[in-house]
Amino acid sequence: MFLAPQTTLKVLFALVNLAFFAQVLFKLLVGLAGSSRESLAISKEELESLDPRKLPVYTVLLPLHREPPEVIEQLTSAIRALDYPQEKLDILFLIEEDDPETLRACKAAHPPYNVRFILIPRGFPKTKPRACNFGLAFARGEYLTIYDAEDIPEKDQLKKAVLAFRKLPKEYVCLQAALNFYNATQNLLTRLFTLEYSFWFDYLLPGLSRLRLPIPLGGTSNHFRVEALRKLGGWDPFNVTEDADLGMRAHYRGYRVGILPSTTFEEATSHLKNWIRQRSRWLKGYLQTFLVHNRRPLHVLKTSGFRGWLTLQLFIGGTPLGYAASVVLWGVFFAWLLSRGKLLEPYFSGPILCIGAMNLFVGNFLGVYFSMFAVFRRNLDHLLPFALLNPLYWALAGIAAWKGIGQLLSRPFFWEKTVHGMFRRKGP
Repeated sequence: MFLAPQTTLKVLFALVNLAFFAQVLFKLLVGLAGSSRESLAISKEELESLDPRKLPVYTVLLPLHREPPEVIEQLTSAIRALDYPQEKLDILFLIEEDDPETLRACKAAHPPYNVRFILIPRGFPKTKPRACNFGLAFARGEYLTIYDAEDIPEKDQLKKAVLAFRKLPKEYVCLQAALNFYNATQNLLTRLFTLEYSFWFDYLLPGLSRLRLPIPLGGTSNHFRVEALRKLGGWDPFNVTEDADLGMRAHYRGYRVGILPSTTFEEATSHLKNWIRQRSRWLKGYLQTFLVHNRRPLHVLKTSGFRGWLTLQLFIGGTPLGYAASVVLWGVFFAWLLSRGKLLEPYFSGPILCIGAMNLFVGNFLGVYFSMFAVFRRNLDHLLPFALLNPLYWALAGIAAWKGIGQLLSRPFFWEKTVHGMFRRKGP
């Protein structure tokens, strides 16, 4: 940079643009692979034929921290509504030792008799995966799942998971249910968030599964074979997206993750500041996973193959870095636009300018396209016009990415909590 600034900037700009376009194209190909019909189907007749006496014990982990009483009441109602024999449910409320308010709220909600309260002792780091590891130590079930405080899973989700595990080979150690929102139309942010989630869980993750690529799990509604989860060592308590890390590790061990045809509905973050907090933690965790697993790139190549290694680079690393790069690229574009190209002409001209223009038009078009075809599987046609605002949503994600990068350097293991309960549901 000191000896040849012009050449260095040209090379950097070309590499950033090419990497940005590569990760967008990768997501397009994976999304198209996931757009075909689901391979795993569970019929109503199969669910009705299940003998309750022969169902296995199922552990449900509920990590809670500083949750409002109304959120606890909603969670308790959702757990009661699960269509699974109550005597076969092993429900663990995981509550931090220094959070007596949440413990009191949980007791006041009068949970069913099959609930156990596990107090997580003070310690470092104070993260959700650390709490889940304590829950795994106390789990009694053959299978295990995790729900967040605001989750409302479909009532038959556990039965579907049991049927799916019985149908699939033993190499499938985890099934990821889809996540979506019950407050999708609350405001503009929740609409854009719903478009993103619909594409992610209805197209991207099924596409990764169909292509036999590593799947970064969602933070909730992933269903495990407990024995295999313990062999994997549980979750990394220092990783703030422990789900993505675990999905990668499972793939290295030769395990597979399937997609469960069921949905858990959550509360979409409707306040921008709260959304930035949540998204920066997710992107920081993806960068953690990207950096940790790239400590041994040859091991990743050996155990996961080239396509698995490429997924680590373009999907796990490319997602946060792509968002961060988009802020820089938009800044360069507006500087070029305001100066009519003169300011940046010595640095960005000829082929370099063509690469940038391709990203500007083709990259943003594909981003809009992702959001557009995300609506079809769930009949969310009323959200279709908002897909045009995808570049704005990417800009917000870019801001969150830079915040996550800053926290990765200053507070790498800090779990920035998402505030729940900002939306009041009406009816069941």
